[in-house]
Amino acid sequence: MASLNVYSVLVVLFLTCGVVMATKENDQIIKENNCETKMGLPCVLEAFTSIFNTGSISNMCCSELVVLGKVCHSALVKRTLQNPVFKYLNPATIIAKSI
Repeated sequence: MASLNVYSVLVVLFLTCGVVMATKENDQIIKENNCETKMGLPCVLEAFTSIFNTGSISNMCCSELVVLGKVCHSALVKRTLQNPVFKYLNPATIIAKSI
């Protein structure tokens, strides 16, 4: 029984460390690539709405999104999904929409 408890604690620690590392990794990618400064606020809001709600993205904002790049876009989407406010969303659906 004691070994089961130790095993359970190790699993929880491993999972917790993985989440923390993923958060730090996304934040580091965003910081190193200046991701938060590459798009204007109107296009950020338009892209956010089209990914996390419903809607489409204009050609102008699509161009800004292309300049942002896949690495920044993926890191920003993943960081947003880690926010407790969005815990009700299905990550697989959001990632599919973000592509």
